[in-house]
Amino acid sequence: MNIEHVLAQKGGQVYTARPDQTVREVLAQLAAHNVGALVVVDERGRPLGIISERDIVRAAVRDEALFGRPVRQLMTRDLITAAPGDDLRVVAHTMTERRIRHLPVVVGERLAGIVSIGDVVKAQRDQYEGEIDMLEARVATEHP
Repeated sequence: MNIEHVLAQKGGQVYTARPDQTVREVLAQLAAHNVGALVVVDERGRPLGIISERDIVRAAVRDEALFGRPVRQLMTRDLITAAPGDDLRVVAHTMTERRIRHLPVVVGERLAGIVSIGDVVKAQRDQYEGEIDMLEARVATEHP
């Protein structure tokens, strides 16, 4: 199973922010869309970074004035991305080892979607349940 399969199930909707938006504006977007991260994009829609709830909480502990600051000062710039053809197990491993909860999916320079660790776990669970059902059906037909 690959990331393309996950996006086909959940859709390619990605909520984005601009680097000049304030942290307060980004918080409003996160709450309005009930998501944990926004991909920060340039004027052409190319991914520049990502800003997450976790980034904001960690920065708020150090600096109460951060809410009026631009996202570009806080976003994670070292953006790790996936491609639609990436194997789900490899992506799960990368997300676990790098402690990443949200992974933008990019085709060329175009943002094609985003997957969360929850999306990955759900897809793996669904795959395993399908395999179990198939094996149970095979055992039931071979040993009635």
